[in-house]
Amino acid sequence: MTQETLALHHGYEKNDFGTMAVPLYQTTAYDFGSAERAANLFALRELGPIYTRLNNPTTEVLESRIAAVEGGEATLATSSGQAAIFFAVANLAEAGDNILVARKIYGGATTLLTHTLKRFGITAKCFDSDNADDLEALIDEKTKVIYFESLSNPQIAIPNVEKIVRIANKHNIVTVCDNTVATPILFQPLKFGVDVVVHSASKYITGQGLAIGGLIVSRNGLNEKLIGNPLYPQFNEPDESYHGLVYADLPFPIYILRARLSLLRDIGAVPAPFNSWLLIQGLETLSIRIKQHSQNAYEVAKYLKAHPKVKSVSYPGLEDDAQHDKAKRYFKDAQTSGLLSFVVEDFETAKNILNNTKLFAVVVNIGDSKSIITHPASTTHQQLSTEELNAAGIPEGLIRLSIGLESSADLIADLEQAIG
Repeated sequence: MTQETLALHHGYEKNDFGTMAVPLYQTTAYDFGSAERAANLFALRELGPIYTRLNNPTTEVLESRIAAVEGGEATLATSSGQAAIFFAVANLAEAGDNILVARKIYGGATTLLTHTLKRFGITAKCFDSDNADDLEALIDEKTKVIYFESLSNPQIAIPNVEKIVRIANKHNIVTVCDNTVATPILFQPLKFGVDVVVHSASKYITGQGLAIGGLIVSRNGLNEKLIGNPLYPQFNEPDESYHGLVYADLPFPIYILRARLSLLRDIGAVPAPFNSWLLIQGLETLSIRIKQHSQNAYEVAKYLKAHPKVKSVSYPGLEDDAQHDKAKRYFKDAQTSGLLSFVVEDFETAKNILNNTKLFAVVVNIGDSKSIITHPASTTHQQLSTEELNAAGIPEGLIRLSIGLESSADLIADLEQAIG
């Protein structure tokens, strides 16, 4: 089936009442019926709902559905995109290990991966994902993860996916790609050999800024990379917290299983069932919305490209963009979502534009049906030093737009009067 059909039907068999909408199971706990069944569920001899901190029927539909749409094997839903990133990395690395992180990623992810994780004993080294020429030299015997974004926020840069995957596979290292901006409708990293995909479902998947949530999707066949791999003993040695369970011995997608039974169980960053239900509603219309977001962004990018007060525009969907060949190689119909950025003279100029828009709301989010304008250097990436901002390609005059579903003509008119 196509992605459009999977997003509407996969993972849900109508219940006794024949409800068309996926039911909302707003509960924390479940009646096991007997002591024997309870013991079997906890010992993994049976599969079923245990406690909503571990699994929930509504959330399971979301997990199954996004795995199908992304072309993956299994999914773990989390309470936020940041939680998804943390779990994706913490499932592979521990104190004393290091991870390789693309320079061009979301500022919150940079802080988490390069600063917060350092306090847990996991260090990060940064590489240039545009070409990945410096990647292999950074790898050592303690490197456990290579992390990058399929469309970086806010630079709108496209990585050299094939090269990153080739180097990772050469060294038997797991790759993790944040596919939030592109969404699986435009790009499916797993089909290019990426091992794990993460999403901030709070963005395009929900589509209206209604719910916070995160998703981790593993590729088909990832077990083969993990089983017997000395880099990842946690999958191959007894788990003392689970009565000596060895994940490699189980007939399940062990990457997601361990993230659920170890990390989600202990840390508890679980989505509320209601949020999972909201994300399902958004996923059902994602394929239609992302196409319109992309078309509107294309029109706005063309306008900005021709504006005399705009120094540069980054939108790979434009035919004359330096990254357009990559866009054609990776993204469906060379569409590159609703996110774009442009650079003006300085911060004061950027600030005046933000203060003068009427349709564009000054909001630090993306993927909403309504258009958003942001100054990353003073907000989403404010925690980065000047050196880090320059290395990440975020000058003080850079403005990020998340183009919504309004008329592109109205959005262009709003920018025209704001820029002056």
